Amino acid sequence: MVALLSATSSPAYSQAGATSEHPTVQPTIMVIPFAKEEEQLRTVLENDAALRVAVTKVKEGFDDRGYSTIDFRAKLNQLNNDRVMEMENATSLKQEVIELSGADIYVEVEVQKTRTGTGNSATVVMTAYDAFSSQSLANKVASSPKFYTDDYGKLTERALGNTVEELLNTIQLKFDDIVENGRTITMSITFDVASDKDMDTEVGTGGDLLSDSIEDWIADNAYEGYYHVQGVTATKLLVDAIKVPLKDENGRNFRASRFAGQFRNHLKALGLEATRDVQGNRIFITIQ
Repeated sequence: MVALLSATSSPAYSQAGATSEHPTVQPTIMVIPFAKEEEQLRTVLENDAALRVAVTKVKEGFDDRGYSTIDFRAKLNQLNNDRVMEMENATSLKQEVIELSGADIYVEVEVQKTRTGTGNSATVVMTAYDAFSSQSLANKVASSPKFYTDDYGKLTERALGNTVEELLNTIQLKFDDIVENGRTITMSITFDVASDKDMDTEVGTGGDLLSDSIEDWIADNAYEGYYHVQGVTATKLLVDAIKVPLKDENGRNFRASRFAGQFRNHLKALGLEATRDVQGNRIFITIQ
């Protein structure tokens, strides 16, 4: 494991059998409420006591294990109130908060309430995502026994039990893999309809085919040299897996936009102009 990729300012250590020579890098985690696209995150959280309990208890579970956590409500309050009100939906606001937080992983928490003639229960659904790519890393579902009570906050606490610990163990395993092997991005390279270039165009002083030059650059710049080309035609090259490091040299999350910018500079050096579009961990390059 590479110390420079630490997600926290000082490495923490695994709970069993760890030594200072084998540190386990721990992610920074933010716990957020689940909200449907048409709902407002702040309103959902303020109007549901059981959900507030769930978010708090899950965060406390991570804190108790020594993980660095970020308070969702504090980050939400950092956003200008006017900007929050102008957000079109919960999805756009969630993305704003995640980017502002700098979290490595965010955990969405949902509470489902069940009322029956034989008692009421609460079910807590927790899903952990990589904040960089929104890829699901782990999920757990926990339900409370049935009780004759309307206190769904208490039912939520009963539901959680040891589930947070189990979720965290899975998150750590997935995050360890990211630290060691990098995150995965994809890149699709195509041509503008008006372009007179294609993948068989000769570029550079050596007269290499453009497709070969692109693949050589990716091989040189992918983390640990890991990448996979899904297919190449005269008008398209699709790379369905490129590994990039967890952090850059300044300790910030390495963004797909940075990789896209570096690749665009490579194309410029070949005398080619291109536009880029980055959506999460997906890069779309169009050569002019």
